[in-house]
Amino acid sequence: MYILTTAALVPLVAALFMTFLRTGVARVVALVASLVPLALAIYMVMGFDPGVGMQYSVEVPWIPALGAYYSLGVDGIALAMILLTAILTPIVVLYSGTEHYRSDQMGEHAFLGFTLAIEGLSIFVFSSTDVLLFYLFFEATLIPMFFLIGGFGGENRRYAAIKFLLYSLGSGLLMLAAIIGVYVLGGGSFLLTDLQENASFGGAENWLFAGFMIAFIVKAPMVPFHTWLPDAAENTTPGGAVMMVAIMDKIGTFGMIRFAMCLFPGATYQFRDVMVWLAVLSIIWGALAALAQTNLMRFVAYTSVSHFGFIVLGIFTINETGTAAASLYMFNHGLSTAMLFLVVGYMIKRRGSADIHAFGGVQKVAPLLGGYLLIALLSAVALPGLAPFVSEFGVIAGTFNGAPVAAGIAAIAMVLAACYIMRVYKTTMTGEPGDDVIRTMPDLTHPERWVLAPLIVLLFVFGVYPEPLTTMVNPAAQNTVNYLHDNGVPPVGSNYYFVVGGADDEEEGSPLQADLSSEGGAVK
Repeated sequence: MYILTTAALVPLVAALFMTFLRTGVARVVALVASLVPLALAIYMVMGFDPGVGMQYSVEVPWIPALGAYYSLGVDGIALAMILLTAILTPIVVLYSGTEHYRSDQMGEHAFLGFTLAIEGLSIFVFSSTDVLLFYLFFEATLIPMFFLIGGFGGENRRYAAIKFLLYSLGSGLLMLAAIIGVYVLGGGSFLLTDLQENASFGGAENWLFAGFMIAFIVKAPMVPFHTWLPDAAENTTPGGAVMMVAIMDKIGTFGMIRFAMCLFPGATYQFRDVMVWLAVLSIIWGALAALAQTNLMRFVAYTSVSHFGFIVLGIFTINETGTAAASLYMFNHGLSTAMLFLVVGYMIKRRGSADIHAFGGVQKVAPLLGGYLLIALLSAVALPGLAPFVSEFGVIAGTFNGAPVAAGIAAIAMVLAACYIMRVYKTTMTGEPGDDVIRTMPDLTHPERWVLAPLIVLLFVFGVYPEPLTTMVNPAAQNTVNYLHDNGVPPVGSNYYFVVGGADDEEEGSPLQADLSSEGGAVK
């Protein structure tokens, strides 16, 4: 019953003690604390029944006067996100042991503490089924991430941290206003199940949906609210970038599925096509921007903007293929991006520069580093045999069913992705070593190889055998799609909607399920 609470509290409690521990002890404690959620996540996956719905649930009155509950539970999508969080956090903890911290940074023990805090808070976010509880943990994740950027990054880290905080807090306040509206119009409860059954938002639904979606679009991030991400990625450590992009940013796309779409099916129908084309814009914009970057960290950040566009595109196809593939993409993108950020981090540490043109000929002196970078780049381009391929192909296939033009334009990004990975690999790895720094560059050490090895294994395993993930995720995605269809939201490309009762009861623009009526031979 309390397995989710334990999985979240163990890293949070350990984070509180990091400041009081010496570096060597802090590493051991942090690693053990991060492995506990991983063990519990694996245990939950092994005992999970994909056909049942929400599981490992707990529902305890929290603020009875407000109808707020300490309510947790997971379906297949939420469990996949918790598993991703539990996999990546120990890897980041191990990576911190191979990192060099400058005198102007806060220190390794602080880095470990903030990393564990993000893990615990993210597990709470992914498992919350009370809207107010979700919001509190959603905002709480900003605090440790703010310090991971501002306390450990580059020379512009304070600017990047403040920009990250302003974007996130500003959009979060819009969601808070929407949550208050949901509470007032939803019968005095914050429980997701109560709101789905009893809420009647009427003409305010579109505004409430917008309040949630702006916060999720900023978090994801999507064009045009994406500009904080490249600055934050450039000015934080590679480990911090993994926690931010591979884990925290998934809260945005997860929130779209769990809250925005399931609370506001009518508004989902109204804005469905807008979100599809906004996703296509993010896909192409992110790919073109990645092609133009000279900073390695910004390059990875812009590839993620493009990939988040694919995830949102699949979500708003509102068909089983696209939505299930998007849910799987969230997990696979986390593995791929973590691999790319960490490999790039090792390159920057050796060269002392993140400029792509500062490298050249690295594969001749550090062949393992070159090979690991190649695998990471190929996973970013969704090469068949690596985990992202299945999900990206599914998104394109699901979109093509209802919006072939959008699918065709999005597919252009696959060509652009091949161009930007070839450019980065050719510039940094091929040719002759340019100077003494590169000619004497050491290859990956054994500890560094062990940090990257789990990611490589998982990218190949889930690339050739994705069934364990699809079995877990697909029923939850199907349940979401069925719920939307039952509430009058057709798949993308369909222009019909359902009306309650007869013509006299019709509310303009309200897509609700009921009896079909026919006018002039056309089903309305």
